[in-house]
Amino acid sequence: MEISKIRLAYRVIIDSSSTILWDKYVFEDTFKEYKMQSQQFNSSENPKNTFRELLSENEKASQLHFLVGIAADGYVQQLKGNFHRVSDVLGNQYFPFINYKLDIINSDITDPLKHKIGITFYSPLLTYFGIIDGNYVVSKNTDNTNEYEVIMFPTRQNLSICFIQKE
Repeated sequence: MEISKIRLAYRVIIDSSSTILWDKYVFEDTFKEYKMQSQQFNSSENPKNTFRELLSENEKASQLHFLVGIAADGYVQQLKGNFHRVSDVLGNQYFPFINYKLDIINSDITDPLKHKIGITFYSPLLTYFGIIDGNYVVSKNTDNTNEYEVIMFPTRQNLSICFIQKE
């Protein structure tokens, strides 16, 4: 069996229709931060309301992804490195992550209902054994050994391999 090391990525989309309390807090705080931070990239002569318009006028507005992401950092830290919405097939292990990236899908300073962000969580390096019955078979142990405790995460929408290291 060929063994590789991988990183998994899980992306959650948050918008005004999100019903989970954590999402709602992230939504509210990132929208407030967007409204505040976007001012530094907007022109007073020809102001733009939406993120996409602003980005087309000022390429430096791409910094807003990072700047708005800071507003979500405290909420991400609360997760303590495990995203509980993605569990293994037994419901015991949760998606481990070591970092994340927030991206603004769109926003409009005049309409919070148009604010939409994505947060992608990245796993630590995992030993990858393949897909069995629609499940990623991985181990948190990345040492070369003859025995591995494995975790099986169901393949699903928004969960993907984002990095592969062949041995």
